[in-house]
Amino acid sequence: MARSIYSVHPAVAYTQAIISNLAAKTGRTLEAWLAHSRKLGPKDLKALQAWLKQEGLGATQAWIVAERALVPDPSHAFLEDTPEGYLAAAEGYVEAMFAGKKAPLKPLYEALLNLGLALGKDVKASPCQTIVPLYRHHVFAQIKPTTQTRIDLGLALGDLPGKGRLIETGGFAKKDRITHRLEVKSSNDLDEKLKGWLAQAYAMDGT
Repeated sequence: MARSIYSVHPAVAYTQAIISNLAAKTGRTLEAWLAHSRKLGPKDLKALQAWLKQEGLGATQAWIVAERALVPDPSHAFLEDTPEGYLAAAEGYVEAMFAGKKAPLKPLYEALLNLGLALGKDVKASPCQTIVPLYRHHVFAQIKPTTQTRIDLGLALGDLPGKGRLIETGGFAKKDRITHRLEVKSSNDLDEKLKGWLAQAYAMDGT
């Protein structure tokens, strides 16, 4: 497999750690919990999560087990839980995001991605199903194809007042990472102001 432009999402290592520690912390491996859940647990996701918590699992442990217990083909369902599987899935996430009527936005996405990655060797892009977050120490930006004609570039800019094209999302008051957004509809929007705000978000995540 060719080297990916993307980096493994931090959630992958987090999930792997929880799975590898299940036996030590609960007395059952993931495989044992899956067998136990399929034999005795309810078949609804939320109900199974609640049942697993009654069986002694924590909330995150219960969520991980319940999702896997209810898939029809458990041997192939969660390849993204491994670094190699995640990177393969990441490429698919991006292709799906920019499929169909959103396909014309793909060049804008690639330009935004390249602007973000060019900020420093410590920048990582880790696609999810609907957004592509950019990380330094934390998420400092995210790229989202919001409509068929517009990408929103989300930025972590703290309490910086919104002005003109820089729109406050309300994220600062809600303690979200992303606090502002810029609408990107054409290459004309990839101007020095956008580059400056993106660089500022990167710099603010420097410590």
